[in-house]
Amino acid sequence: MARRQDPFDIEITPELIIRAYSAGIFPMSEDAEDENLFWVSPEHRGILPLDGFRLSTSLRKAIRKSGFTVRVDTDFAAIIDGCATVGEDRDTTWINRTIRQVYGELFNRGVAHTVEVWDGTELVGGLYGLAIGGAFFGESMFHRRTNASKIAMAHLVARLNAGGFVLLDTQFLTDHLASLGGIEIARQDYEERLAGALLHQGDWHAFDRLAQQPD
Repeated sequence: MARRQDPFDIEITPELIIRAYSAGIFPMSEDAEDENLFWVSPEHRGILPLDGFRLSTSLRKAIRKSGFTVRVDTDFAAIIDGCATVGEDRDTTWINRTIRQVYGELFNRGVAHTVEVWDGTELVGGLYGLAIGGAFFGESMFHRRTNASKIAMAHLVARLNAGGFVLLDTQFLTDHLASLGGIEIARQDYEERLAGALLHQGDWHAFDRLAQQPD
């Protein structure tokens, strides 16, 4: 993994974050207590092809029977808290105060988005990321109930397909993402796909309009 640490004290702004993602770079921190960020451009990038998402029969049944409700963009703070929580999924977090602040501003501007899985009034899983052009940059996900993060990902893929997005960037490839159809590609291949995706303009809200149409 290539890390690009800027030696200068540069203000981390929403505009800088957007430019970085558009160039194939994203920020991380060493841990939640570290105020500094470093820039990452992995030699191998994780993506989830939008035509290759694996929705197993068992997961389809789980989605139907769970009783969970999926919402988007209603509680960014709760989603980022869930993603930053240390637990069975992780023993540390890279989500520090700087990331919380700048991505919160991106959420207010309609660039960052959440997919939230609710059981009644309880948030049981979800994810967040950035929508830029025809690319969605997944940042982090979490679950507190079985299959909750998979349900969030299934909804995300359906929403991105409905909105004409062409690239779902997962940054790295985990076993969890691989089980859903995620793959790993070389940096050059990723940058070419990213350049193509940025020529498009995805519509995050197209899914909602389609859902409101009568059968």
